[in-house]
Amino acid sequence: MKIAFRASTATTPATTGNIVHACPAGTLPGGLEVALAEGAKAQRFAGKAGQIFEGFVPREGTVARVVLLGLGKADASPAARAHAAEKAGAALTAKYLTSGVEALTLDLAHSTLAAPEVAALLLAARLRAWRFDAYRTTLKDDEKPSLATLEVVGAPAGTEALWAQEAALAEGVEFTRHLVTQPANKLYPESFVTACEAAYAGSGLGVRVLGPEEMRTLGMGALLGVAQGSVREPRLLVLSWNGGAKGVAPTAFVGKGVTFDTGGISLKPPAGMEDMKWDMGGAGAVAGTMLALARRGARANVVGVCGLVENMPDGNAQRPGDVVTSMAGQTIEVINTDAEGRLVLCDALTFVQREYKPAAIIDLATLTGAIIATLAHEYAGIFAHDDALVAALTAAGEATGERLWRLPLGKAYDKMIDSPIADIKNMGGKYAGSITAAQFLARFIEGGAQGHPVPWAHLDIAGTVWADKPGKTWDKGATGFGVRLLDRYVRDMLEG
Repeated sequence: MKIAFRASTATTPATTGNIVHACPAGTLPGGLEVALAEGAKAQRFAGKAGQIFEGFVPREGTVARVVLLGLGKADASPAARAHAAEKAGAALTAKYLTSGVEALTLDLAHSTLAAPEVAALLLAARLRAWRFDAYRTTLKDDEKPSLATLEVVGAPAGTEALWAQEAALAEGVEFTRHLVTQPANKLYPESFVTACEAAYAGSGLGVRVLGPEEMRTLGMGALLGVAQGSVREPRLLVLSWNGGAKGVAPTAFVGKGVTFDTGGISLKPPAGMEDMKWDMGGAGAVAGTMLALARRGARANVVGVCGLVENMPDGNAQRPGDVVTSMAGQTIEVINTDAEGRLVLCDALTFVQREYKPAAIIDLATLTGAIIATLAHEYAGIFAHDDALVAALTAAGEATGERLWRLPLGKAYDKMIDSPIADIKNMGGKYAGSITAAQFLARFIEGGAQGHPVPWAHLDIAGTVWADKPGKTWDKGATGFGVRLLDRYVRDMLEG
């Protein structure tokens, strides 16, 4: 959906067409026709965040559609007002996306909205408009999106500059959703890379791609072990953005990119296996975040690494009981081939530490079903030894609505993944599955400055990358979770 801006003047007021007035709780626009005011009252329109009233009145020889859009309490905190504006923008798009309306005019000439709140409203409106209809050929006209433009009239000073930043963020979220939604016969390691290369053209992002031979030379036996059962060759996609001060160590984002996960020899049950096309959601989030950072010219040094594989059960697939050697040199007993994400990530984590010596590492992965049993679809799990990093990421999650809940790490869980024949095993039993998976990854975090471990956080996003029902800023399907979270972290902690 296109967002356009127009100044409000005495000669070009927003009076005809499809006019939207943003209304704080308990208020109505001045000069509103009696029929509209009484209609809003009759429909109990109170200006609650996301509440909508619609009426029609004759104006200038035509009939105008007038929409009242609730913004919530005007005296709420700035953060609460921004969240309310976001809810309002998403509700507006949800109502009119397939309504037959092609354009709406948001009249802010007499609004009390500040520029950040308008930007939040517009971001939500655009994100809620995203759809994936590429393979749907029999949609009826009334099922197709019609809303193409949201024109903003009389926006407060600074809104357009803020929107340029948010539009870049929206592009990143949309790209992640596009990747996560694609079926596995269309999106596999090689085509994931191709899609990224096309999206990043002209962005200034550095792109490096490692194939199986280069990974074999580096000793990535854990990642390659997962990939060996598929005819689709693995890739390691490395993205770099150098928008910060020269010589400052980058922050690393690392994503699990299993483009389809059958479970391998430890085959998953058939019911629901189609969902495993989104087992690359962590890599998708990293790819979208890097695009957003480049498009908005983030003043930070960031490297993104996506470990891309397909986990299939053919005659060459690794078996339960196999032992593989990781890039770090640690040997791993493969207890269950469906615990493959940690095998991909451990080599990606070692690679980024040795190649880029990052100041901090954040990995994202649809790693365990256990995290859904623990947190449902409301939060992603966060695991870390560094309290400051947890605090910063949790704050970013609260600000963006991509919320995180901290779960423990500790020596007691570490013992659960000791192997009798290798350095470590990739499963810790039937209890604490998300924790032992995180504990596995922690063994691959190496020493940083003065011998201290590099600040690292693991985000288990298995319950949040896909939605079976519409949410605040998404329809059913891919949510784009992680992009807004990481972007806010960069803004708050690296650009500050």
